Amino acid sequence: MNVLVTGGAGYIGTELVSQLIARPDVDKVIIYDNLSRPNFNLFLGLRLQHHRKVTFVKGELLDSRALKKVLKGVDVVYHLAAKVTTPFANADAHIYEQVNHWGTAELVYAVEESNVKRFIYTSSTGVYGSSKIPAHEDTPPDPQTFYAVSKLRGEEHVRRLIRGNKIDTYIMRCGNVYGYSKSMRFDAVINKFVFEANFNKLITIQGDGKQSRTFIHIDMVAKALSNLLTADLPSDVYNVVDRNLKVIDILDVLKELMPELEFIFINQHLRLHELNVKVNPLVTDTLMIRNERSLKEDLSEFLSKFSF
Repeated sequence: MNVLVTGGAGYIGTELVSQLIARPDVDKVIIYDNLSRPNFNLFLGLRLQHHRKVTFVKGELLDSRALKKVLKGVDVVYHLAAKVTTPFANADAHIYEQVNHWGTAELVYAVEESNVKRFIYTSSTGVYGSSKIPAHEDTPPDPQTFYAVSKLRGEEHVRRLIRGNKIDTYIMRCGNVYGYSKSMRFDAVINKFVFEANFNKLITIQGDGKQSRTFIHIDMVAKALSNLLTADLPSDVYNVVDRNLKVIDILDVLKELMPELEFIFINQHLRLHELNVKVNPLVTDTLMIRNERSLKEDLSEFLSKFSF
């Protein structure tokens, strides 16, 4: 089958493409990306025997003509392309609205006129807003940032495909992704901490560190999305999460791994947003993403990837 991955040069995209090209049932992977980060790491180290499966198209989500052209002959679409940020960052409203909302709308319009059979949209658990009680798929969204609002508006366009009942459609709300990738983001909480720990032996923390977040390892996200290519799962909205952690819990594990590590708390008097999300057994079982490793094992392996 032929697969299109928008945002395929990004953090999740790089790892997903690696998994897709290794699948015998995938004939072709088209990466559609504008390289706005810019991130060229995807193009390094592709295995020679799989290289011919990959096609790269530089393009914009708002270019409806280019989208219709690239969708010809495509069976499955992974829509990862987005202007991304940490879940509670709140700036650049216009760019989020243009890319995450209207860019998704343009893609959905093009898909409706195509022969695509399956559509997978990566959203964010940030659409739930702040919640101490674990949120689940039926929890009413309450986005509190421009980023989260734009992702929820993108979901509304994708839901049209679900209601049309002609295309298998999945909205996958991912937790805060962490872990090594050659295209990794360093603004995500754990990634930032591990980088600072390795190179500075000093971590800066906003607030009192008692705020909680929901996390999932990059390898689990890539595996879940790859398995969703053919998985027997009803069209719907699903949370893709693994564990809920307080920031200070992450620091404790890093301190255990690196006893010399020091911390600086900034605006320690502030209680920042919290977000806990319930793990969905249907997702973990169907997509085979149960994590058997501890956070300590994850972070130890992560630290081993850095030079110096």
